[in-house]
Amino acid sequence: MSASSFEALAGTAPVREAARLLGEAARSGTACDPVAPLLQSGGIDAAYAAQHLLTEQALAGGRRLSGRKIGLTSVAVQRQLGVDQPDYGMLFDDMAYGDGEEIPLGRLIQPKVEAEIAFVFERDLDAERPTLGHVLNAIGYALPAIEVVDSRVRDWKISILDTIADNASSGVYVLGGAPKKIDALDLRLCGMSLEQRGEPVSLGCGAACLGNPLNAVVWLARTAARIGRPLRAGDTVLSGALGPMAVARPGDVFEARISGLGRVAAAFRGE
Repeated sequence: MSASSFEALAGTAPVREAARLLGEAARSGTACDPVAPLLQSGGIDAAYAAQHLLTEQALAGGRRLSGRKIGLTSVAVQRQLGVDQPDYGMLFDDMAYGDGEEIPLGRLIQPKVEAEIAFVFERDLDAERPTLGHVLNAIGYALPAIEVVDSRVRDWKISILDTIADNASSGVYVLGGAPKKIDALDLRLCGMSLEQRGEPVSLGCGAACLGNPLNAVVWLARTAARIGRPLRAGDTVLSGALGPMAVARPGDVFEARISGLGRVAAAFRGE
């Protein structure tokens, strides 16, 4: 789908209404009903058009893009939602938190945490159809990350259309502070443990993310190039979850450990 197609669909009444409902839910902190019924006739293209409309509104309001997040990288979850590919959302600079920095739960509605690998690009990725070689050449380093996913749709009763329109159910994210080059790492075999106050709540590995987190990044790079918004130097890309999600509550502290990459922590305060 091209950028012009997004613009055309974003002007239709159902897409604008879906974006309005999700935007109001985000502003008020009160989740809305699913927006999928509004987007059904236009399918996935309409859902991305709603996301595009919300992105443009955010940029007009002064927010700045800092990268992308990849979702639906688990084959099991794809089957559950009836799709055969991942989805993506936008990362904004005000979504980023430092390692161990407290995250106010008041800015989220129904958060859950996932352990992921973050890739930071040091070169623009301008290839028309990027290959793995292009992606490897453009990545500067990797970091352990915790993504805090959230949904503006009540009780997480989402379909693929809901999550795409809702910026791939994005919330905030936390990056570790010790960057690593990836040339000596087998990311497919990177083991992951997500712990809550020392107790494991999620286990996984790189292979849980489309067989290898780099597969997810190549998919994103090609999709971004096709829609005319390619990945750029300085962009952060969240790979997608390496294991199951865990619900976040006030006072919770989560620590993710990813072999070869180190650890990162997310803490939540109840305000």
